[in-house]
Amino acid sequence: MALATPAGTTLNPEETENFEDIEKQFAVKVVQHMETYWNILEKVPGSKLRLTKFDDEIYEHLKKDFPEFDAKATVNEDEMKSKDGKERWRKFIAEYENKVEDYNFGTMLRASPDIEYSETGTIFAVRMQFYAIEIARNREGLNDWIYEKAHPKDK
Repeated sequence: MALATPAGTTLNPEETENFEDIEKQFAVKVVQHMETYWNILEKVPGSKLRLTKFDDEIYEHLKKDFPEFDAKATVNEDEMKSKDGKERWRKFIAEYENKVEDYNFGTMLRASPDIEYSETGTIFAVRMQFYAIEIARNREGLNDWIYEKAHPKDK
């Protein structure tokens, strides 16, 4: 199995001596992305946030290709990663190959908009899945509680 690298070259893990170091670097990047996104949500209500310059297109595309998607619901990881789910997402993601930087990088996605990142409430996903789902959550005001929790109103 060859892995795509950011530079577009391929990497064969069996032939890579420092694969463990690469995995650690990848894990650090994933955690940094998670922390950065959470910190932004604490500073800006999700409903006022834009994640990409294509948010409108991504949101409409998600609604068209996944009409059953409910931003309030917990993401069903088994369904998302089933044979049919993978194929539907693969087609969705492919449309952003030349539009969105790091569109196919791995990242972490909260399974539910009601929870913080946690070991049991987090799913490994592709960046475009993260964007699509989080843009929908933001548009529907489902992430605003994070900002409100960080900025309680004076009583």
